[in-house]
Amino acid sequence: MPELPEVEVVRRGLDRFVTGRTIESAQVLHPRAARRHSAGSADLQSRLAGRTIVTVSRRGKYLWFALDGRESALVAHLGMSGQLLVQPGVASDETHLRARFIFTDRGRELRFVDQRTFGGIALDPLVSDGSGGSVPVTVAHIARDPLDPEFDDALWVRRLRGKTTGLKRALLDQTLISGIGNIYADEALWRARLHWAQPTDELAAPKALVLLTEVRAVMNEALAQGGTSFDALYVNVNGESGYFDRSLAAYGQQDRPCSRCGRPIVREAFMNRSSFRCPHCQRAPRNPRT
Repeated sequence: MPELPEVEVVRRGLDRFVTGRTIESAQVLHPRAARRHSAGSADLQSRLAGRTIVTVSRRGKYLWFALDGRESALVAHLGMSGQLLVQPGVASDETHLRARFIFTDRGRELRFVDQRTFGGIALDPLVSDGSGGSVPVTVAHIARDPLDPEFDDALWVRRLRGKTTGLKRALLDQTLISGIGNIYADEALWRARLHWAQPTDELAAPKALVLLTEVRAVMNEALAQGGTSFDALYVNVNGESGYFDRSLAAYGQQDRPCSRCGRPIVREAFMNRSSFRCPHCQRAPRNPRT
């Protein structure tokens, strides 16, 4: 699933291409694409016609297009395989095209493509985010991400240490800190020399801040390289892949030497997926929590 850097790359591309443009028509081509819009596809299409996109925003892995009037927004979640592509109107339809947005200027279209149809779009009312901004109501429960200027480091450390869980599980908890998935959790933990099963309530506050610093560092580096693309599903609005996968030190590096100590990276089961770590640099805690 795309994580914060991949979604932010898409947001930046969308902001450049669609902000300030007016939707002439919205076409939902697969009912699952609009399943999060409770009133159905036809209602979504009719309510988007004639609306102007004011801004393109993101929190964690969620994207939304604030519309004129600023009382509502078109929310998009990419799921496992969703893509938002900006294409010429004459371009052939993609195999898994689920929705299309045509603008009054008849310039490039916005297309939602989703092979597995786990993602979706919906029109959502905006509510206050508590600091002078607004977020869609379905995103309000999502915590700020570590690149958000309003992210409170000290509050995050207190909340993290107040939990009784494993460290990686806490990093993936989108109500505690958003935007981090399996890839960047493993990379940040490797950089901070922390085991994924380290108990959060036993983690010293200074070490938690070191981890947060490494989370930001790895995400900013990934952003600079267009995110991490392992296949054609993770692309920006022009269909281009990121290349941060070439810089990964832990994730997906099973049996390859750790670039810090030379020991082989190991792969371990974690929450029906995998965790990758260096057994020498990231030693197991005495009381692991999974």
